[in-house]
Amino acid sequence: MEPLINKIISASIELFRQYGFKTITMDDIARHTALSKKTLYQHFANKHEVVNDSVIWYKEQMSDTIDTLIKDTENALDAMVRMLAFMDDMNRRINPMALYELKKYFPEAYNKFRELLVEKDVVMLRNNITQGMQEGLYRQKLNADLLARYRLETSLLILQPHLLLNEESYNGSILIEIGEHFLYGIMTQKGVELYHKYKVKYLNQATTI
Repeated sequence: MEPLINKIISASIELFRQYGFKTITMDDIARHTALSKKTLYQHFANKHEVVNDSVIWYKEQMSDTIDTLIKDTENALDAMVRMLAFMDDMNRRINPMALYELKKYFPEAYNKFRELLVEKDVVMLRNNITQGMQEGLYRQKLNADLLARYRLETSLLILQPHLLLNEESYNGSILIEIGEHFLYGIMTQKGVELYHKYKVKYLNQATTI
């Protein structure tokens, strides 16, 4: 990606993440990038194109970061807890209305985002669950594909504006609470003992921020 395009998309993601998708205009993006609107429109015909490219770029960057994060983990549970800590940190930076607005006002970008989730995240989670069963950290005979999809959907709950609990009414981390509930449902006793170790290492700081 050429530097100017990268600059525009990076700036757009920062704005969308902070303020959501609805209120940000092409004028806002031009000001944030210190570019003229003429220059901006030379690369993107409209806001929909900016949103589409930004969502794809952001999801790919997230996937690459997670791949690097779990590359040298000790086992499946180590990888799962590292992912949980990373996603908790990232989701704390996202406007809670962002996903709702993306779905409502930019359905093409939202559908692509969902496709990438299935293509990348579901596969990654399914492989993790399969690995964890082989390592004796997760219970045997789990439906890895079903649980991977379930885990993904529950992780998106905090980005729904109508969720009863939100960061204003709860001092902990909803994402970590949901993730821990999921893990206790699939871990063996061996996994639980290791989870306590990884929780201290990766999650305790996140829950007190």
